[in-house]
Amino acid sequence: MKIVHTLADLRLALTDSAHPAFVPTMGNLHAGHLDLVTRAKALGDCTVASIFVNRLQFAPHEDFDSYPRTLEADAEQLRAHGCDLVFAPSERELYPQPQTFKLLPDPALADILEGHFRPGFFTGVCTVVMKLFQAVFAGKAQGTAVFGQKDRQQLMVVRHMTEQFALPIRIVSGPTQRAADGLALSSRNVYLSASERAEAVQLSLALKALGQAVRASGSPALPDLLALEQQAMHALSARGWKPDYLTVRRQSDLLPPTPTERATGALVALGAARLGSTRLIDNLDI
Repeated sequence: MKIVHTLADLRLALTDSAHPAFVPTMGNLHAGHLDLVTRAKALGDCTVASIFVNRLQFAPHEDFDSYPRTLEADAEQLRAHGCDLVFAPSERELYPQPQTFKLLPDPALADILEGHFRPGFFTGVCTVVMKLFQAVFAGKAQGTAVFGQKDRQQLMVVRHMTEQFALPIRIVSGPTQRAADGLALSSRNVYLSASERAEAVQLSLALKALGQAVRASGSPALPDLLALEQQAMHALSARGWKPDYLTVRRQSDLLPPTPTERATGALVALGAARLGSTRLIDNLDI
């Protein structure tokens, strides 16, 4: 495995690759990231992972400065999982001048849910992903990028961006990886205290319960969707959480389902909530 830190060295290392398979990350890797790398190995002729903590997707009050940087440990894990090339640029390398040109995603998708509670987040995501795509795939006839389903809305935003710009890149998703108790793996789980870690699985349990309640509420005579979501948020709040949202949406566009769709449609329960100082997100197909 080779580790490079500059765009020039990255492109040189990819000279002989016709179809790279790429996994972008912010580092502090866990089994979910490594599963994406394993999936990528079967999808291209060179498996590439990036490690870059992207300032553009953090709000001023968020954890950019404290976000764990664990390059040495990350590299060892990537090597053990057969990664061929790691791109770990400095901020100056990827943003040599202030990034005044930014990619604005469709607000119909990017300004709801995560985008509502983290304004500008998906602008930062799209800008850095487009920049990384240009770095990895420039001059390539085709390529593949692999993203995790835990960041469900991000996956959808990136997929739409890739389609609308006609990029020769296939977006592949990997399922959310979970701990034995059901907690979705996340780099931010390291922030949890022992007691918070034991409590953290309640987010996925709340989403599962909400999904079951919504499935049973297809009749107009039963509680409406908003009432069920509010009940779920109140129940989580009673356990000491501070939820931003617990909601059920259509899988296709993340919009609220109709009563008929609540009974039979393809739905997903999504949630974001703060436990102590740690904000966790999750989603479950229902």
